[in-house]
Amino acid sequence: MTEVATGSKHSDNGSPAGAVAVDDPAKVRNVVLVGPSGAGKTTLTEALLATTGVLTRAGSVTEGTTVCDHDPAAVRQQRSVGLAVAPVQHGDIKINLIDTPGYVDFVGELRAGLRAADAALFVVNAFEGVDAATVTLWQECALVGMPRAVVITRTDHHRADFATEVIACQAAFGAGVVPLYVQEGDRLTGLLTAGENHPDERAALIEGIIAESEDETLMDRYLAGEEIDQDTLIADLETAVARGSFHPVVPVCAVTGMGLTELLDGIARAFPSPLEHEVPSVTSVDGIPQPRMAVDPDGPLVAEVVRTAVDSYVGRVSLVRVFSGTLRPERPVHVSGHGMADRGHEDHDADERVAHIYSPLGAALREVPYCVAGDLCALTKLTTAETGDTVSAPDQPLLMAPWDMPEPLLPVAVVPRTRSDEDNLARNLNRLVASDPTLRLDRNAETRQMVLWCMGEAHADVVLARLRAGGAEIDTEPVRVPFRETFAGPAKGHGRHVKQSGGHGQYAVCDIVVEPLPRGSGNEFVDKIVGGAIPHQFIPSVEKGVRAQLEKGLHDGTPVVDVRVTLVDGKAHSVDSSDAAFQMAGSLALKEAASIGRTRLLEPMDEVAIRLPDEHLGTVLGDLSGRRGRVLGTEADEGGRTVIRAEVPSSELLRYAIELRALTSGTGTFTRHFSRYDPLPEALAARASR
Repeated sequence: MTEVATGSKHSDNGSPAGAVAVDDPAKVRNVVLVGPSGAGKTTLTEALLATTGVLTRAGSVTEGTTVCDHDPAAVRQQRSVGLAVAPVQHGDIKINLIDTPGYVDFVGELRAGLRAADAALFVVNAFEGVDAATVTLWQECALVGMPRAVVITRTDHHRADFATEVIACQAAFGAGVVPLYVQEGDRLTGLLTAGENHPDERAALIEGIIAESEDETLMDRYLAGEEIDQDTLIADLETAVARGSFHPVVPVCAVTGMGLTELLDGIARAFPSPLEHEVPSVTSVDGIPQPRMAVDPDGPLVAEVVRTAVDSYVGRVSLVRVFSGTLRPERPVHVSGHGMADRGHEDHDADERVAHIYSPLGAALREVPYCVAGDLCALTKLTTAETGDTVSAPDQPLLMAPWDMPEPLLPVAVVPRTRSDEDNLARNLNRLVASDPTLRLDRNAETRQMVLWCMGEAHADVVLARLRAGGAEIDTEPVRVPFRETFAGPAKGHGRHVKQSGGHGQYAVCDIVVEPLPRGSGNEFVDKIVGGAIPHQFIPSVEKGVRAQLEKGLHDGTPVVDVRVTLVDGKAHSVDSSDAAFQMAGSLALKEAASIGRTRLLEPMDEVAIRLPDEHLGTVLGDLSGRRGRVLGTEADEGGRTVIRAEVPSSELLRYAIELRALTSGTGTFTRHFSRYDPLPEALAARASR
């Protein structure tokens, strides 16, 4: 390992120790801290930083002095709003602690942390039990085989009960959750090394380790009464944890320091190294599958940008997980980003140069000479790099399979206050969208609104605060839904455009019949002119005028859809008729048909899929009925959940991301996609047209 000097930028809770560059992936542990807000993830990270000597003293969440919660929004809300990395050294093992937000609005940061990590540490406090959202996260990790352990924090609280909390974790997470230590007053007793006074707990631990490591020979020896040596048990413990089926529990107290060293020992000795984590699949930039990569410092360079931030001192900072090869300074790299065009991230490829490589400690950047496969680092001034991009060698550009990102479902319409704010807003929006794949920008040409799609109110609050901090004075306004209009029945229209002003005049007359078509049919134009009433060359002119007016709309700029316009008669002048005159006549004929006939508004309908625990099914179905929703069906899903499929008006879903969360205690999720346009009820149509 190579130690270098620290950078000058750090938090106020003591000078951080020097950064370390690791040579061997086996000496790295990447651990993501997962759990609800208030569980104590950031406080635990601070305590571990102080315990290992990275900091001279731990910071405070309430005082805004922690390493990981350095974002102004995190300080203001007193909760994490973004992913942060805090490396510590324990013996010869480098542990990258990846602190993630616990609030559901920032689940994108959690997903990034899961991508960067090789194991997850679920943080649960000792007196509040396990909430449904944490169980959902546990199940997500189980689906991808992520190794997991549990740390029970705040054991000094007057309502703390470690034994009861273990039982709650077992009920929520499954029987594979087994204590590695027991708490006796203000100290811990290891069940593997000194658990003679707790024979039942020790037996359960040993039997669980042997069973989940699938070491059948060892099980036979144990059942025969043979005493198994500690090194063998620890080796099997690591195997069982790496399989993702055995989950040790460690109690800690960040205030007194109880359990911190034991937790570090457990991470170093029982958690898998990057060598045991399969590298995500890789293709060439044009989509050709490549052989599976190995975690090899000497292999082809493959790294991924898991988070992008903008630092007021150094500009854009890219947090990178190196999966293969070694990143070195003053070397060219290729940056590729594909498959995120629907989120506002257009496909891009560029060759750039890595100037310096840093080991991040929260916001602090400490320079290191290299970063090997399996480790995390920060790169600055990669001008094209966005979250989710692949960094590879220019002579062998590659693309990693993207990780699953949640869809932002809360729209917020923003308006700049002045012309100068427009420029600041555009500049800051581009930067925010590049850094946050859970933020989608929609410049809606129909409603003439700039809409930010966010994960929820807390996410929207952070996004708006960052825009304002960047110098853009903005306001929000109600999000408008793009309606359509159609004809309720057949109607006739007569268009006459005749002008004479000296020289060539303008002369065009046409008669049309407009009929409604079934939903989704589109617009049709039919020519039924006989006898040359309108010369052949002017028929396309009438169609052009009609289609332009359909697109422009008849009332308030609402486009007209699903109609057939039939041209049945007309008149022309041998000198004064022209393309422009017949375009105008077609437009006038359509307007007259609308004034004589009856039109109606159409509203967009979305098809939604709502996934929720069974106990909330009745509540959500009743709520859908109140939103004018039509339930298409329900189906059972794994984990005691149900999926509801329904059609709901888009206007009823504007705040559904928040309201569903309230209806289901934060456990319900949904997806939506446009289905079709349906007639808006007359009472609502009258209100919409005011």
